[in-house]
Amino acid sequence: MSLELVVAAVMFTGVLAYAVLGGADFGSGFFDLTAGGDRAGAALRTRIDHSIGPVWEANHVWLIFVLVTWWSAFPTAFAAAMDALILPMLLALLGIVLRGSSFAFRKYAATLGQARFFGVVFAGSSLVTPFFLGATAGAIASGRVSLDGREDVWSSWLTPTSVIGGLVAVGTCVFLAGCFLVADARRGGEEDLAETLRRRTLGVGLVTGLVVFAGLLPLRADAPTLWDGLTGRALPLVLVAFVAGLATLGLLLVRRYALARLTAVVAVASVVSGWGVGQLPWLLVDEVTVVDAAGATATLQGLLVAFGLAAVLVLPPLAYLLRLTQTEQWSRAAH
Repeated sequence: MSLELVVAAVMFTGVLAYAVLGGADFGSGFFDLTAGGDRAGAALRTRIDHSIGPVWEANHVWLIFVLVTWWSAFPTAFAAAMDALILPMLLALLGIVLRGSSFAFRKYAATLGQARFFGVVFAGSSLVTPFFLGATAGAIASGRVSLDGREDVWSSWLTPTSVIGGLVAVGTCVFLAGCFLVADARRGGEEDLAETLRRRTLGVGLVTGLVVFAGLLPLRADAPTLWDGLTGRALPLVLVAFVAGLATLGLLLVRRYALARLTAVVAVASVVSGWGVGQLPWLLVDEVTVVDAAGATATLQGLLVAFGLAAVLVLPPLAYLLRLTQTEQWSRAAH
């Protein structure tokens, strides 16, 4: 594998991490929005705060990692993408800022009305942010981003593939969040809440599965290069996503929540990986390949050194943080 592809693969690992960890974080907004009134939804909202509170800021490290690597390793492609997709990227950034601030402000609201307002902002921005990120990915995958900047800032991402990408991103985030929350509720001894979350997550999973696979149909005409990749080299990943998604629904039905969380991660990771593998060797589909878009060799080598240091210095603390917040011991201590 060439140096350029190695750097691209490491960058895409960050995309996967953000899709799984950040996705579960974003998806919790749907369950917050549908939790019910102040009293009826209190238990679920408390569970959401418990689940994402310790890790919600850490998740965005992956987005920063991807963007910094992109503009450092593939600067011309990054510039072209930001020029064409400035609107969905700005809207996603606005959603991230509003989501984080409202999540914090709700805890210190002076009145119940203020708490409700910040709750609505938190839930709404949790849903629109993954939509715009998914729409951005859809625009790139459908060949709507050119190096010469000839595209319109609206038509470049208001396309069938971008809309499908946004809906799939929202659906997978909500489904993943449901699987995480139902397991967390079980660990916390809240069986009634776990049962409520189980039913809602099953419904979300069925709808998301239909969107994912029905969304493949318009791709043949709107994104032929991606379609060829998904039905070719990425087909095994598409099949893995299908099997893992069905397995997750089955495990939820029989209340095997810990295993369902693992298969849900596999399903989401397979969907995202299928997109990445499907558009290879292109970085910007039908415009520039990964190899041709790469910057100086010295820059790529320096990035690999930085990746190695980050793996040693950053990954172990993140893994320990997740272990603390996603285990039986943490739930018992919190209780």
